[in-house]
Amino acid sequence: MRVAIIAESFLPNMNGVTHSLLRVLDHLADRGDEVLVIAPGTRRDGPKEVAGARIVRVPSIALPKYRRIRVAPGGVTRIRRLLQRFAPDVVHLASPFVLGWRGVLAAQALNLPTVAIYQTEVPAYAARYGMHGIEAMLWNHVRNIHQHSSLTLAPSSYTIGQLQSLGVAEVALWARGVDSSRFDPGHRSGAWRRSVAPNGEKIIGFVGRLAAEKQVEDLAALTDLPGAKVVIVGDGPWRTRLHRLLPEAHFTGFLGGDALAQAVASFDLMVAPGELETFCQTIQEAMASEVPVIAPARGGPLDLVDSSRTGWLYTPKDLRAMRTHAADLLGDEAKRRAFGVAGREQVQARSWKSVCSQLVGHYSRAIENPAPQVLGRGFSSMVNYGLENPLPH
Repeated sequence: MRVAIIAESFLPNMNGVTHSLLRVLDHLADRGDEVLVIAPGTRRDGPKEVAGARIVRVPSIALPKYRRIRVAPGGVTRIRRLLQRFAPDVVHLASPFVLGWRGVLAAQALNLPTVAIYQTEVPAYAARYGMHGIEAMLWNHVRNIHQHSSLTLAPSSYTIGQLQSLGVAEVALWARGVDSSRFDPGHRSGAWRRSVAPNGEKIIGFVGRLAAEKQVEDLAALTDLPGAKVVIVGDGPWRTRLHRLLPEAHFTGFLGGDALAQAVASFDLMVAPGELETFCQTIQEAMASEVPVIAPARGGPLDLVDSSRTGWLYTPKDLRAMRTHAADLLGDEAKRRAFGVAGREQVQARSWKSVCSQLVGHYSRAIENPAPQVLGRGFSSMVNYGLENPLPH
């Protein structure tokens, strides 16, 4: 199979979209497929090849409030030429919004089937970053992208409902895998625990980008729990602000690979306070590590956390409930252990190989039924991530 992937975000920026794509690229390489990745960037950005896939960068600009994120506004012609030269069997749109909109129009002009992966709740993010009053317009743009795609894949039952409420008909579930050999309770480290909690405190962990949408500041409700230490793993634009808001917390900075697996396994519980998670991969990684999870009852966590069995869900914004659940788990070692074991049992079968095989099946479905729900180029009025000019069509 020849697969063109148009990625709204890619290396060197590491996030949930990039992480999923890297696993997909590994799987397609193992199958012997030919892959082209089109992503925002500059000529200096690397790498030029990943898992045998050629990486082509298109001109982009950095977001004013989040310089590590780049967006690629522009016309359709460049993307159409790249696709025409590569002649893919299917076009994979990874978290499409700006570059993805150009991609879906280019693919449609070439009669190429498209599979759009809904992964980021951009309209709600916009409000978090101070762009108030434009959510309805941005949701209209999301609807247009997915109605112009042959098939949309959403990561959770909540997001399927979101898209269907917008009028997107061709939506299927595609969750994410977890490496349960890498994220394993055997990586728990007493030495690491002592390094971040030298007084023997129980560790309340968080893993993720330190950015507005992750609501890390909500962890302030937990920093004074007796005998507990909040440990924050990650980096991002809010790091300085969060140091100021959470002076009692320990910040590790970004961790990856074995260091991340060791940190997660060494938590006593994990809290994922973000209310805009379409999936939340870090929850699966904690569960694979036998760490119980506390999260708001919205979005991806509704599917992942079996409340009162593998962790606790709380009503969004109810930080008192979040604190009560944390105190409950910190004070009951037997319950923590039982929740952790149940969590690992729940996610162990979710290998990346199995979910990527499902993805290839969805590619085949789009190839067999390539016509999108909406024909024609359509119009998508939007504010281009706070840029002055609207997105060219």
